[in-house]
Amino acid sequence: MKSGPGLHLKTFSLILIMVLFGPLGDVLLSKGMKDLGKIPNWSLPELAHMFVVVFSSPMIWLGISCLLGFFIAYTLVLSWADYSFVQPSSSFAYGIVALLGHFLLGEKISPLRWAGILVICCGVLIVGHTQPRTTEHR
Repeated sequence: MKSGPGLHLKTFSLILIMVLFGPLGDVLLSKGMKDLGKIPNWSLPELAHMFVVVFSSPMIWLGISCLLGFFIAYTLVLSWADYSFVQPSSSFAYGIVALLGHFLLGEKISPLRWAGILVICCGVLIVGHTQPRTTEHR
């Protein structure tokens, strides 16, 4: 498979979906579970009740749907791009996670953590300037 503009557009589009849908799904699951509260008792009837409550939550289902979208995009992009390109490129998600955690969940992000996220994103930019596929298609 030759590396052309169409391949790059497809690859970067799916990585964008991964970078947005993965963190969004995680944050929605976190918000949904925090809204439900702690499990007060680990007895079998209480766990069964929590199972029903969890899977009747729209927030949980929205989070699962986003993660399913992430998984589909991840699977598709791995079918033509190198794992050594896709995995580092998808690390922009760490920045999205921090932003969503701060703005949607009200989490405090320390300056040191922001600095670490900035280092990760700079590494992603370096990886992004390489070819998505270095191996021959079998």
